[in-house]
Amino acid sequence: MTTFTPSKPPRRDATENRAAILESARVLLNRDPEASLEAIAAGAGLSRRSIYGHFATRDELVSEIQTLGGQRVTAALAHIDHADSRVAIALIGARLWSEVENVRVMAQLAVRGPQRRDFANTLRPVREKLLAIVERGIAARELRTDVAAETLANLIEGAALSVLDEAIRADLSNREGHRLVMLAALGTVGLSWHESNAVIKHHAELEFAERVTDEETK
Repeated sequence: MTTFTPSKPPRRDATENRAAILESARVLLNRDPEASLEAIAAGAGLSRRSIYGHFATRDELVSEIQTLGGQRVTAALAHIDHADSRVAIALIGARLWSEVENVRVMAQLAVRGPQRRDFANTLRPVREKLLAIVERGIAARELRTDVAAETLANLIEGAALSVLDEAIRADLSNREGHRLVMLAALGTVGLSWHESNAVIKHHAELEFAERVTDEETK
């Protein structure tokens, strides 16, 4: 008589395992930047040994997450622009916030941590776009003209990072962060708070939109 044995469930392939590791690391490191490889592996449904089949060290794993995040941000901002440089700068700030809002701690680690230089290289296209907009805005006298374009672009970036720091410290809501990052950027380029609020109010593309999750669409 033939004996049938139940077949083993198929093993996940390397691509699925890698994706699971990255997603687990993204979630856990955003909660705790010191999360262990054991915790990350468990979150991915794998053993710690499995991680080493994809990443030689924890730093390599963190670097991969940051690189992918930077690439996602760069892609999201690639086509953002507006004829008015003030609106364009606010749009960049708002879209940047929407991309990092749910991974605030990881974003802060990327721009201020030990691998910040590598992350900065990933974001080079964003910096170049911002500088071009600032140069255009200064030439059109839409932005302050008493500060060099490159310096002003760097100050805008610094203002956005300050909002990220404050969002983590004060646990700002998504809506609050969205508005604050635009106000900070517009204030940096020379607008008063009245003028900044007017720019935001009179351009529908700057309005806050609630993020719709996959669960909410089911």
